[in-house]
Amino acid sequence: MEKQNKLLIGSHVSFNKKDQLLASVQEAISYGANTFMFYTGAPQNTARSPIDDFKTIEAMNWMKANQIDISKVIVHAPYIINLANRKNLEFGVSFLIEELERCSELGMKYLVLHPGSHVGVGVEEGIQNIVEGLNEVLKKYHGNTMILLETMAGKGSEIGSNFHELKQILNGVTYSNRLGICMDTCHLNDAGYDLTDFDQVLEEFNQIIGIDKIHCIHINDSKNTRGSHKDRHENIGFGTIGFDSLIKIIYHEQLATIPKILETPYIEGDYPPYKQEIEMIRNRVFHENLRQEIISFYKETTINK
Repeated sequence: MEKQNKLLIGSHVSFNKKDQLLASVQEAISYGANTFMFYTGAPQNTARSPIDDFKTIEAMNWMKANQIDISKVIVHAPYIINLANRKNLEFGVSFLIEELERCSELGMKYLVLHPGSHVGVGVEEGIQNIVEGLNEVLKKYHGNTMILLETMAGKGSEIGSNFHELKQILNGVTYSNRLGICMDTCHLNDAGYDLTDFDQVLEEFNQIIGIDKIHCIHINDSKNTRGSHKDRHENIGFGTIGFDSLIKIIYHEQLATIPKILETPYIEGDYPPYKQEIEMIRNRVFHENLRQEIISFYKETTINK
């Protein structure tokens, strides 16, 4: 059995203007995580604060003291970057380069990117736009941060909901050695992949792209039936994928060194589930009363402050 301290498990955390990366690290530690993912600013707009090097150094010291490997920490690119849409291509390229430079300042190795939505021009043209955009980005950005293309649910005109589309992008990019893949379990389910037979899914991915390209996995249950193309995340064990299937993915021996990141919804919109979900995952025991446990925990914490 794999030792618990080898499991790389964390969640999305905040990155605020005041404490920046330090706040992210401290939040992750409060959840019992040994990795995490963050945005360097609001994902819906371009507002960004200058990186505070002193806060970054302090955050790195916290990571070292708490056995968090910075090379396994993940940054997520903002949603407003859409390389598949030519109308926004110039903006997307420019803003993506800015985000990569911020990742370099923070010492981050991986930046997850949604491939984009073609918005009516069709998959093939959308893929060509993405390839053109990534080629332009990688020609101008010379840092060490790798872009991870995320597997998508296929909502609307999203590109990247199947492995062949992602492979087309990789094949078209000149510096494809600087690209990797981030799997998302909810997205895979909603795209039509059967995660109750994850070995088969992983084998298909390996044949088309190669397992060595996977550098992050978003662990989310789904509110939707397989193949619904809706992309609605659910808390671990409460969705259509189910706890047992997710545990098999999390502890899969071929993915042991890959960070797993929770993006599950807050309970009642107010209470982050990550501390309790991480405990549940480490113990490999599903709690049917998880949501009430989370509400009780945070209410009791508030009372005791």
